[in-house]
Amino acid sequence: MGAILVLGTSMAFSWPVTVRGDVPTAADERELAFDSPAGTCLFWTAPDGADMRRVDCAEPHLFEVTGNIDISAQFAEDAPPPELERWQELAVEKCTPSVTEYLGGTLDPHGRYKVNALKPSTVQWEDGDRKLRCGVQTASRSGALLPATGSAAGADQSGIHEPGTCLALDGQVIGDPVPCTEAHAVEIVGNVDLSKAFPDEYPSEEAQIEKAIELCDAVTKEYTNGVDLAKKGLIPYPDALKEESWVAGSRKVDCKVAAKLPNGSGLAPVTGSVRGIEQPTTTTKAAPTTTTGG
Repeated sequence: MGAILVLGTSMAFSWPVTVRGDVPTAADERELAFDSPAGTCLFWTAPDGADMRRVDCAEPHLFEVTGNIDISAQFAEDAPPPELERWQELAVEKCTPSVTEYLGGTLDPHGRYKVNALKPSTVQWEDGDRKLRCGVQTASRSGALLPATGSAAGADQSGIHEPGTCLALDGQVIGDPVPCTEAHAVEIVGNVDLSKAFPDEYPSEEAQIEKAIELCDAVTKEYTNGVDLAKKGLIPYPDALKEESWVAGSRKVDCKVAAKLPNGSGLAPVTGSVRGIEQPTTTTKAAPTTTTGG
């Protein structure tokens, strides 16, 4: 999973509130969603976020509010709004401490959750709004947002995927989720927990991979209904945790299957699920990358 950008002005809201009796309008809901308290989860479908609304965190959502940070001390009343790059720096600098506390005291820098912030629109900024609405999101390697379910507060931060997820082949780098019917680098067949195998200090990545291959064997057989991977030109391709992730408490890794290029120089694109797979492509030319945000 790659670094996520601070939401642009298209995701900052300052609509007028028009109340019609006791029934909140869409503008009401957008206004309330933008200024939600910590623990609120938000969802939208429109590219410009026009339908942003509050949802139960048990439902799919794209943003979980962790708190508001006032940055007025750094910007005078007549100061212009910062450029996007500066907003990105501010989000990480100002929001990371509160996000870490919200998550339970640790933040896995390679894990499931990324620090982000909703920022005031130009109109709001000119009206004196100097708040960063801090929160967490899940995102793909390219930064495309991925729906999350369940609150992030105290949740497992391991950067794992749902079984059945396929990830694109971007050159020789594993990319964003794509349909398994499209060319991809790996297919997630399950997840395993390394905590029992390594209850104490951080194990080397080599030791993790060796144990993950062992633990993933049963998971893979169950997922594939006992398919012979070698006959399909596939190999197990498990993950290993970085030390920073281990220190933050992450212990779970993905079990994946992939195909190698004939010369062993990297991964070959595969089309179709391992549950009903076509033969891997054996050309040394990487498949074009097609990414989705889902």
